[in-house]
Amino acid sequence: MRKITLFIASSLDGYIARDSGDIDWLFTDQDYGYTEFIAQIDTLIMGNKTYQQILTFGEYPYQDQEVFVFSKTYSGETNNGAKYINSDWEDFIKTLRISNGRDIWLVGGAQLIHFFLKHGFIDESILSIHPIILGSGIPLILKDPTIETKLQLQEVKSFDTGLVQISYNLTY
Repeated sequence: MRKITLFIASSLDGYIARDSGDIDWLFTDQDYGYTEFIAQIDTLIMGNKTYQQILTFGEYPYQDQEVFVFSKTYSGETNNGAKYINSDWEDFIKTLRISNGRDIWLVGGAQLIHFFLKHGFIDESILSIHPIILGSGIPLILKDPTIETKLQLQEVKSFDTGLVQISYNLTY
């Protein structure tokens, strides 16, 4: 079965973006394990807001991977090959996990992370905590007592920039 990994960054106070969706506070000065991580991935899953934000970065970075964009309103394929998934998310994920391929990256955002946690679909989380307190923003984890999940620490890495990267396996 293919592993689904949430590879994401947050502020120290648990936000993945500002209220506006802006991520201008994220470090881009080093690789922080991204190259090693993306080499294990051939499929990406993200929400539509995350996808739309990626499109503003310039050249589309995921031409070599299969990309699925989860949306309740859009359907079909985009001009860069990403495919919208707008119904039967649970069945789609279950089928995708047993299909041939390398690991799957759950990119974000918050609502999709919540859905994956609620249904026990995240196998591993690699969280890069940036040394900043935003005070408000889009939370990494939406409040919901039904998603309580045990984490098993795998690794902790610290960088000279103050960024700390924590890897966990999730058990449901």
